[in-house]
Amino acid sequence: MTTIKDVVKLAGVSTATASRALHDSDMISKATKERV
Repeated sequence: MTTIKDVVKLAGVSTATASRALHDSDMISKATKERV
């Protein structure tokens, strides 16, 4: 099973940023969302 920590490592972002991307937050850029 993939964890948030796996996503963080692969995307090169923080845990908070990965979480925001996965929850489609407006606090991060579209480019970052796509990277995650």
